[in-house]
Amino acid sequence: MSDTAIINRLLLLTLLVGLLALSYQVLAFFIVPVIWAAILAYVTWPIYQKIHRALCSRRNLSAILTVLLLVLVIGVPLLIGTFFLQQEARSLYNHVQGQMLSGQFSLPDILRKLPMVGAKLDHIAKQMNADPSQLMVHIQTWIQSHLAYGREIFSEISRNVARLSIALFTLFFMYRDGTTILAQVQSALYHILGQRAVGYVDAIGRTTQAVVYGIGLTAVAQASLAGVGYAIAGAPSPILLTLMTLLIALIPFGTPFAWGGVAIWLLIKGQTMPALGLIAWGVFVVSWIDNIIRPMVISGATKVPFLLIMFGVLGGLGAFGLVGLFIGPVILAVLLAVWREWLAHAALVDAAELSRQHPNTPKPDAHA
Repeated sequence: MSDTAIINRLLLLTLLVGLLALSYQVLAFFIVPVIWAAILAYVTWPIYQKIHRALCSRRNLSAILTVLLLVLVIGVPLLIGTFFLQQEARSLYNHVQGQMLSGQFSLPDILRKLPMVGAKLDHIAKQMNADPSQLMVHIQTWIQSHLAYGREIFSEISRNVARLSIALFTLFFMYRDGTTILAQVQSALYHILGQRAVGYVDAIGRTTQAVVYGIGLTAVAQASLAGVGYAIAGAPSPILLTLMTLLIALIPFGTPFAWGGVAIWLLIKGQTMPALGLIAWGVFVVSWIDNIIRPMVISGATKVPFLLIMFGVLGGLGAFGLVGLFIGPVILAVLLAVWREWLAHAALVDAAELSRQHPNTPKPDAHA
C-alpha cells in the first residue's frame, strides 16, 4: 500500500472519529430516552402487533393507539398514585409534627437498652420533649439552608419529564418502523460479526425481556405484600410507604431497607408487637418473593446465572442510572454469549485436531 493511500485512510479515519464525537455531543441528551423507548417497544411489541393486525396493517394509527394505550396504563395509575402520595405525605408530616410539638416522643425499652447507641437516642428524645418548638425551628432552618438541593431536584425532575416526552415521541417511530430498524441493525451486525450476530441479537432480546419482566414483577409483588403488612401493622400512610417500597424494590436486596425502616419507626413509637410482626412478615414473606420470582423469570428464561444478573443490575445502576437496571444485565448476557461461543469454538478446534491425530476416535459434541 502506497504512502498516499495510507494517508488517505488516516484522514478518513480521523474524519470519521471526529464526526462520531460531534454526533455524540449533539445526541447525548437523547441517548437515554431512545434506550427507554427501545426497551418499551421490544417488551410491548406483541401488543402492537395485535393492534396492527386488528387495524388491517395501518402502521401510523396502530403506533399512535399503542402509545396512547401505554400512556393510559402507566400514566393513569401514576397520577392516582401522585395524588395519594401528596395527601398521605401531608398527613405524615402533620402526624410527625404533632408528635414533636406534644412533647410525648419516647423510645421503647428495646431501643433504650441498645449498647452504645441506646443512651444517645434516649438523650435526643429527652431534648425533643424538653423543647419541641426549638427542634422545629432547627428543622426549618436546616430546610432553608438546603433549598439549593430542592432547586436541583426540581431541575432534575424537569429534565426527566423532558426525557419521558422524548421517549414517548420516539416510541411511536419504534413501533411504526421497528421491523425496518431491526432488519438494518441485524444486517449491519451480520456484516461485522458474521453468523455470530444472530446469537448476540437473540441474547440481547431474551435478556431485555426477562430483566424487565423479572424486575417489574418482583417489585410489584414485594411492594404489594409489604403494603399489606404496613396496613395490618398500623403504619402511618400505608399507600405512601407502599409506593416508596415499589421504587426501592427495583434495586436488588433493597426492599428490606423499606419495611425495615417502617419496623424501626414502629419500635420508636413503642408498638413493639406490630413491629416484630412486620419484621417477620418481611423476612418470611416479602423477601422470599424476590428469591422465587427474580431467579425464575430472569435466570430461567435467559440461562444466565443469577449472580451475573445481580452484578449487571447493580453495576448498570451505578454506571448508567435507572436505565442501567436493564442495560447492565444485557451487556453481561452478551459477554456471556461471547464466552460460551468461544468455548464452543475451542471445543470444535480441539475435536478437529483430535480427529486429525486419531482418525478412529469418535467426535465429541461441542454442545454437550
